[in-house]
Amino acid sequence: MHIIDSHFHWWPRSVFETLCKREGFPRARPNDKGCYTCILQDGADYVMNSWPDWFDLDEQFAHMDGLGHRVDAVGSIGPFSVYFSTLPLEEGRDLAIQWNEEMAWAQRRYPGRFWGSAAIPFQDEKVAMDVLEDAVGRLGLMGVNLPGSVGFDPRIDAERMQAFYARCAQLGLPVFLHPTDAVFNHMLDGYNGALHLSLGRVIEVSVAAMRLVLSGTLERHPDLKIVMSHTGGALPYQSGRMDKNTKGAKLPRPASEYLHNMYTDTVSPHAAGIKFAIDYYGIDRVMYGTDYPCWDPAACLKLIDDIGLSDADKQKLFYDNARRILNLRDPAPAATAPQLREPAPVK
Repeated sequence: MHIIDSHFHWWPRSVFETLCKREGFPRARPNDKGCYTCILQDGADYVMNSWPDWFDLDEQFAHMDGLGHRVDAVGSIGPFSVYFSTLPLEEGRDLAIQWNEEMAWAQRRYPGRFWGSAAIPFQDEKVAMDVLEDAVGRLGLMGVNLPGSVGFDPRIDAERMQAFYARCAQLGLPVFLHPTDAVFNHMLDGYNGALHLSLGRVIEVSVAAMRLVLSGTLERHPDLKIVMSHTGGALPYQSGRMDKNTKGAKLPRPASEYLHNMYTDTVSPHAAGIKFAIDYYGIDRVMYGTDYPCWDPAACLKLIDDIGLSDADKQKLFYDNARRILNLRDPAPAATAPQLREPAPVK
């Protein structure tokens, strides 16, 4: 079967090498796995460690080839996406452009098999819009990443963000909403990160999505494509509670109607959770995703087999939905492809 993994992480080393040169926060340092430990703020209980599987796209595709299927991949940033908005403005802008150029290079190296999405620094409205236009226009990236907070500010529904959302809606760009580590990590500290990773990120992405609902952002921009990670966080399960207790926001429709207009993936190590996401959103709004290398694609495939979908629904889940929802296109001929620099060598 031809599969598209809609929730896949490849990280370019050059970006983390740049972050290793910083002395203040946020910063990175080499770790004992030959990769990086990223530290968002002083005194944080949780730090973000990476291992080699994040950084070698050739090896990642070789692993996918071992599954017995043709697997293409959509690269999103994941928890690192908040770092671009915690840096000083010019540094955040330059690092985001560096990330975006690396994604464009990977698209060129793997035409029709890898699609990259853009990093955006959200500290400043104009800079965010400039980086967005560059990512889409010059570099040809297919979507953008939205962290659960703008740096340490949880208000992704702020008025200054509305022009960005309007432009994404106008362009038909998918917006990948993924939890990060800036807001809830102190509240859920301890246990070597177990509480934060298991529950904190689910809470963060759910709160972020509800801010977009309750603020009227999704009412004002009905064509905005929000791709909620991790089967929608806690929101499908708590949908009735959202309708019961959000009347104070004075929305013209129940909150659940906006939630149903989002999209999601199959990242849940629980067959019942995946099935419930499909039942809640509808098969046309759910895409296969593995969170690789955070999760084993073979385990995800096994759980989906356990659900017992029809062949027609599997075709939608594994391939057709991603092509349609994410506007994935076949690569441009070489004569018309944008001229991009090769990524800087890692020293």
